Amino acid sequence: MRIRNSYQIYKDCLAAVNVTNEVEKQKTFAHFKGGVNMGIGSFNLMLSLLPSKVLRLMEFLGFSGDRELGLSQLREGAASNSLRSILSTLTLLMFHLYITVILGTGEGDLAEAETLLQPYTERFPNGALMLFYVARIALLKGNFTFAQEKYLACIAAQEEWHQIHHLCYWELMWAYSFEQNWNEAYRYADLLCKESKWSQAIYIFQKAAILSMLPEEEVTKLGENIVELFREVDGARLRIAGKSIPTEKFAAKKAKRYFSSNPVNLVVPALEMMYVWNGFTILGKRPELTENILNTLEKAEEQLRMDLDPSEYHLDDQCIVQLLKGLCLRHLGRLDQAEQCFNHVLASENNIKHENYLVPFTMYELGLLYKQKGDIQEAIAVIEKAKMNYKDYNMESRLHFRIHATLNTMGSFSAKLSPSRTPA
Repeated sequence: MRIRNSYQIYKDCLAAVNVTNEVEKQKTFAHFKGGVNMGIGSFNLMLSLLPSKVLRLMEFLGFSGDRELGLSQLREGAASNSLRSILSTLTLLMFHLYITVILGTGEGDLAEAETLLQPYTERFPNGALMLFYVARIALLKGNFTFAQEKYLACIAAQEEWHQIHHLCYWELMWAYSFEQNWNEAYRYADLLCKESKWSQAIYIFQKAAILSMLPEEEVTKLGENIVELFREVDGARLRIAGKSIPTEKFAAKKAKRYFSSNPVNLVVPALEMMYVWNGFTILGKRPELTENILNTLEKAEEQLRMDLDPSEYHLDDQCIVQLLKGLCLRHLGRLDQAEQCFNHVLASENNIKHENYLVPFTMYELGLLYKQKGDIQEAIAVIEKAKMNYKDYNMESRLHFRIHATLNTMGSFSAKLSPSRTPA
């Protein structure tokens, strides 16, 4: 109710702004209006991310989730010279550089992000936040070397706010993972495990997953025990209001196979987590690195094929490799081969035992492939099937966010709101 009251206050303030005339000449009005832009814009933009069913319920309760209105209000607020213009700018940057990647299609407006950031980088070229966002934009463009340099500069820029260091460690871990520089990726995963408390379960899992990509002798030299690390994951999970964090729950389930007396190794776990965080949309900007990842997956595929004593996880592992292989092939433009990989997973639906997320996520990726081919109607049909026909699988809410964002880009009726929606 407090959130609803807060939103209603912003709506009342917006109504006041729209009828104001003489007061506009006062200096304080610009700051007031900037705050209204930030509030109305943030509410509408964030609510627009919600799946359509949830959003309709929120609108029934008096909220609005109009993305275009949200973006326009935030842009107006960012362009104003008000006290809160920086907050509007940071909200837009967060939307373009993070939210659209993790919960959307991965197609943030990097040009707008650069334009928003430019005045601040000119004034504060060595500011930690400025360096961080410059690095993030470079990372999303696929310029990993430049991104690494800027993240390191961001770390060196200040010592007071260690949380920024931890954000940089996380980003550096992925920047090196995209290059398959697993030793450097391990270095930053290890730092996160030692210094950050945000999500120890994820950090430990990432560290173990990265080590799994290294030869056994290198892991031994580092003094690490992969099995013991995976066994620590479940005990490190956080619970908020009694609920598990979905990504931690996913990691803990993956790590369970290491609790047996004869653990069955995960197949390419670091690459699977790369997919969980939508990293293949970033990797796809670099065809040569995508090709390298594809080679790694083909080696894993061959090892599974040659396994003379397959475990109960064997088929699931094969399907994971096929999903990731299909992603690489799709980003490389080899669409027919990618479709074969996705169809292999879908054909195995009745035999998959543990990884219940594979079929709906693969169906979603197949829909994106049809979109890339230009067959929009087939793309919508397949993605709708992934949305409607499956439930109670790992990371279900994350997929529904991505589906909602994707259907919006294709004009699907089910992703749209009812025509009775009222603005703001």
